[in-house]
Amino acid sequence: MNRVSVSAEEVPLPGWAGRLKSFAGKVLARLGRDRWELSVLLCGDRTIAALNSRYRGKEGPTDVLSFSQVEGREGAEFPSSRWLPGDIVISLDTLRENAGRFEIDEDEELRRLLIHGILHLNGMDHHTNDKAEPMLRLQEQILEELADQRILPLGRNA
Repeated sequence: MNRVSVSAEEVPLPGWAGRLKSFAGKVLARLGRDRWELSVLLCGDRTIAALNSRYRGKEGPTDVLSFSQVEGREGAEFPSSRWLPGDIVISLDTLRENAGRFEIDEDEELRRLLIHGILHLNGMDHHTNDKAEPMLRLQEQILEELADQRILPLGRNA
């Protein structure tokens, strides 16, 4: 059984955090993952910009960051039966901006960013934002498969 925790910094913890946990669990199940301990931090642009600068050397906010706890430790023995892949950080400010720019529902963008972060922690990567990239193709496939699974209440924004 997977466990997902959701916390917030710079923004209040949303009432829909439980639905985010549920959706993440469905993505993990779709990927055949079990016993994952996944952490998701929801924040604003100020928090994610600081993380982006500190850990990636890039100025300004981004939409999603994934911080692997196992990168470079493939094959290492871990003391528990739980898998601690890492942390996902999502900026709700940039999520809203992306949704407006791409003219899509904020719920769709939230689901896309969460899937994206999970795929990175699952060991996938992409070199461009070309939709032909294998990771991005899988991201969109999972998004389509789980299209009926909303996180945000109808009529509500992130």
